[in-house]
Amino acid sequence: VQLQASGGGLVKAGDSLRLSCAASGRLFNMGWFRQSPGKEREFVAGISRLGTTKYVDSVKGRFTISRDNGKNTMSLEMNSLKPEDTAVYYCAGRDVIAYSITTSRYDYAYWGQGTLVTVSS
Repeated sequence: VQLQASGGGLVKAGDSLRLSCAASGRLFNMGWFRQSPGKEREFVAGISRLGTTKYVDSVKGRFTISRDNGKNTMSLEMNSLKPEDTAVYYCAGRDVIAYSITTSRYDYAYWGQGTLVTVSS
């Protein structure tokens, strides 16, 4: 399965941005991770095929993850963006059936190429 992420860009603090991820095949759990220079890749949000979601505390109430199983797509709506949200965002997916959403990047076998989000103050 191949993943293609898109939608990054340069915005100002407080602005909104929507990231999209298109998968070439069916995946079970999907998620968004981000990585800033010098930092580890961190979990941002995840969604199961049934629509269960999980977020890292720093984005709760600001980011919303969603997916369209029929189109094999996933989105991340990001509102009230902050400079600390600046990072390369990666979409990821698993083809293993799981009832809980894992936050470990090592559990995701499929990765998109990343899209850069820059939030200026």
